[in-house]
Amino acid sequence: MIRVLLADDEHLIRGAIAALLDLEDGIKVVAQVGRGDEVVAAVAEHTPDVAVLDIEMPGMDGLTAAERISGQAKIVILTSLGRPGYLRRAMAAGVSGFLGKDASAEELAMAIRKVHGGGRYLDADLAAAAMTAGDSPLTDRETDALRMAGDGAAIAKIAAELHLTEGTVRNYLSSAMTKLNAQNRLEAIRTAQRMGWL
Repeated sequence: MIRVLLADDEHLIRGAIAALLDLEDGIKVVAQVGRGDEVVAAVAEHTPDVAVLDIEMPGMDGLTAAERISGQAKIVILTSLGRPGYLRRAMAAGVSGFLGKDASAEELAMAIRKVHGGGRYLDADLAAAAMTAGDSPLTDRETDALRMAGDGAAIAKIAAELHLTEGTVRNYLSSAMTKLNAQNRLEAIRTAQRMGWL
C-alpha cells in the first residue's frame, strides 16, 4: 500500500483528489493539509511514502515544503501553474514528479506509483517549456531582494534581513529590473514570478 499525503489549500480540490486516489488499488491517502507550513509536521506524524504538494499554498509554498521534506518522502508537485522555473526549482529540491492539475486521476495515480518505485514522472509540456525558457538571469541576491520586495517588504527591511546596506539592495533591485527588461520593480517581480524564478 502506497501511503500518500495531500497538501492543497483548495479544500474541494484536495477532497476530490483524495476520494479519487482512495479508489485506486494500492494507494491510500493517510493525511491531508491545506497549508504549506503544515507539511513538515504532517510528514513526521503520518510517514507517507509520497507527498503530493500544490505549489501555491498559504504559510509556505509547495517548493519550499518539498525542500524541507526531501529524503523523508517521495514528492509529486501537482500544480495549475506551469511555470518553467518551477520545474527547474522542483528538480533541484528533490521532486520526482511534476504534473498539472488538469491531469486525470489515473495519470496522477500512475505518477505516484512511478515515483514510489524510484522513477520520475514529468508532464511533457511542462518539461518542454522549462527547456526552452532557460535559466534565471538573476543572481541569488537579486532573487532574494526581488522576492522580498514582492512580499511587500520595504528597502530597509530587505537590507536588515539580508545584512546589506539599503544602497546595495537598491542596486540589486535595479540590476534585476535591467536583466528582466522591466520598467519598474513591480514589472520585474511579475516577470520573474511568471517565469517561476521567484
